[in-house]
Amino acid sequence: MSELTLNRSSDMITAMSTANSPVSPSIPGGSSKRSRRMTDILDAIAEQGEVSIGDLAERFASSAATLRRDLTTLADQGLIVRTHGGAKAAGVLSELPVALRDTRFGDAKRRIARAAALTIPRERHAVALSGGSTTAGVARELVNHRDLTIVTNSLSIAWVVNSFPRLKVVMTGGILRPQSLELVGVLAEGTFTAVNVGTAVLGADGFTAEAGVMTHDETEARTNNAMVSKAVRTIVVADGSKIGRTALAQMATTDQVDMLITDDSADPEELARIRAAGVEVTVV
Repeated sequence: MSELTLNRSSDMITAMSTANSPVSPSIPGGSSKRSRRMTDILDAIAEQGEVSIGDLAERFASSAATLRRDLTTLADQGLIVRTHGGAKAAGVLSELPVALRDTRFGDAKRRIARAAALTIPRERHAVALSGGSTTAGVARELVNHRDLTIVTNSLSIAWVVNSFPRLKVVMTGGILRPQSLELVGVLAEGTFTAVNVGTAVLGADGFTAEAGVMTHDETEARTNNAMVSKAVRTIVVADGSKIGRTALAQMATTDQVDMLITDDSADPEELARIRAAGVEVTVV
């Protein structure tokens, strides 16, 4: 598994390294700090459309050489386009790689993960986890549970759970999606439809009462829908920035969701609509 990850750019292993994995990040100067800076760079480009090295150097108090390396990494991921002396947006900056997403809204995600883990029975139970930084946080919070079987299509989550000997891991097959480090497609869907799980924990790029739970990739959406369809109950874990937001593809309808766990930055009006649709909402 580590070979698959290390074949990506060095930033793509940050999510695994934060789980005390034996894989060591090779980003000079500290991967967490660099990932946060690159996330902020993406935000700046999304706001302005195009930025110069000079603008970024003033904004982030970093050297031109450091920022050029950051921009090269982001361009290699297809997230931006390099220009003479700077960079510009590459289409719509809608989805961050999982390693960068892991640095955003960290405190809220940890609270959400802890709350979600408390809902998992401390007995023999099967839990399906979709990919994402918040669901990876849920996986880390399950360390003290016993007799759990974790079913996942996420390489990051499988790596996290592998360090907990009391937890059993079932991985799907499928095609590796580099942006999210998830296995998707027919093989992944087949695994999810072949098993029965007590709880599905689903991350999201967007959730509204009208449109349901959404993600940016249609293949990922079909895979996660297969996971939800075989679960006794489904919990959506999403920080407040995702509530009221739409994305390309629906993973689950609102009536397929039993519980939403989010934080207090979520739009209260949208939360009220989600509650009215029959979903139990927990704000942490």
